[in-house]
Amino acid sequence: MLRHLRIATLLLIASTVPVFAKAQAAPIPAATVTSPKVLNATEAGSVLPPAVFFRGQSASTQARNSGGVQFSKDALMLAVLVDTSGYSSSLQQKYQAYLITEVPVVFEDHRLPPGAYGCGFIAGDNFIVMDIGGHDLFTVKSTHDATLHRPTPLQVLASPANPQRYRLYAGRNFVEFAAAGQ
Repeated sequence: MLRHLRIATLLLIASTVPVFAKAQAAPIPAATVTSPKVLNATEAGSVLPPAVFFRGQSASTQARNSGGVQFSKDALMLAVLVDTSGYSSSLQQKYQAYLITEVPVVFEDHRLPPGAYGCGFIAGDNFIVMDIGGHDLFTVKSTHDATLHRPTPLQVLASPANPQRYRLYAGRNFVEFAAAGQ
């Protein structure tokens, strides 16, 4: 009798494994992406980690303040605001968001290879990108968009002037970027 109970228990466990495996589907559809797609906060937040590593510390992310671009089926660029309360005030001034890219992207004439970076909009209408060690990589000019209808703390939108370019916004300030080679 005990042997039959063990076999029944094992069969029950084995029958539920496929159900759990199916429940972990990819948050962003894996359908063939023929053209890049801008990801809103819900879409980007579903694949972003709850915390990120930068300059020796872990910081929680704000998925509600995120966005990105799905350039192809297997190529994302994501940005998310982070809680920088544990960092020094001098670093907080420039480290506001985390940028993760699976493809090379270009900000003005600066090529950023795939990887994870800290970034932020800083004084003097500038945008700075740092490696995860907190070392400055480059700074580019940001632009103020007085016509943006609904500014949010952070979002990514398509550039109205060029369908191959995108804008990373912090409020009404933005920088344009594109996939390298576009």
